[in-house]
Amino acid sequence: MKDHAPLRWTAHSRIEYTPEEVRTWGVVFRELTKLYPTHACREYLKNLPLLTKHCGYREDNIPQLEDVSLFLRERSGFTVRPVAGYLSPRDFLAGLAFRVFNCTQYVRHGTDPLYTPEPDTCHELLGHVPLLADPKFAQFSQEIGLASLGASDEDVQKLATCYFFTIEFGLCKQEGQLRAYGAGLLSSIGELKHALSDKASVKMFDPRTTCHQECLITTFQDVYFVSESFEEAKEKMREFAKTIQRPFSVYYNPYTQSVDLLKDTRSIENVVQDLRSDLTTVCDALGKMNKYLGI
Repeated sequence: MKDHAPLRWTAHSRIEYTPEEVRTWGVVFRELTKLYPTHACREYLKNLPLLTKHCGYREDNIPQLEDVSLFLRERSGFTVRPVAGYLSPRDFLAGLAFRVFNCTQYVRHGTDPLYTPEPDTCHELLGHVPLLADPKFAQFSQEIGLASLGASDEDVQKLATCYFFTIEFGLCKQEGQLRAYGAGLLSSIGELKHALSDKASVKMFDPRTTCHQECLITTFQDVYFVSESFEEAKEKMREFAKTIQRPFSVYYNPYTQSVDLLKDTRSIENVVQDLRSDLTTVCDALGKMNKYLGI
């Protein structure tokens, strides 16, 4: 299964933003970067300076998706693809399965730079991209997408809701403090402050209950969900994905950048052979390291 291939960028892919759009971006960038040191998770804080260096993240410049996509591909294997607006949950999650993040390029209206009812380039570039550059977080995003392939509409909606309350509005614990990793929070000045305040209702993330929570678009969320780490959230989603009924399992093949359907003995044996080869390489490296350390 090969789809959602990385976009072939051309000179026409680069956007010439208007001075008003750059000013709007600048207001959002300036105000959010004041909050990040005390509100954003450490993975976000690690990657934002790299995006400044390699992709032109500045108050007076809106980064180009082509530059961002090339950066992400080197960091986590993800790429971005420009879209005009909302996709259906099934189409959006399917893109994640192939390590493709569908991304808008328009800028919110300048009369209200601190709010947008739909995801704009401020949301995509400041909310999503810094964490998609983290391999563990990127894998977490991809696994939600993989779980959606071949799932029923009802199960896709449950996965989309879990995505909403993790990738979009998730919180994590770091050094005893709540920190935001959700893109909806990291691109919203008001809600970022609210989610980490005493006024917010916070519960532990559990996909079995989170999947039934109402997603709010025009107001702050009624509740936010916290995980101890990305790894914990990923493991919970893996267990939840096992409850989804479908006639096959899937495996992302990084060599061909395609998704293999595991529906018979031969397809499973092919994956086992690849994994065995990778494991042999790891064991060889461990043996050399132990020999070097005298263990």
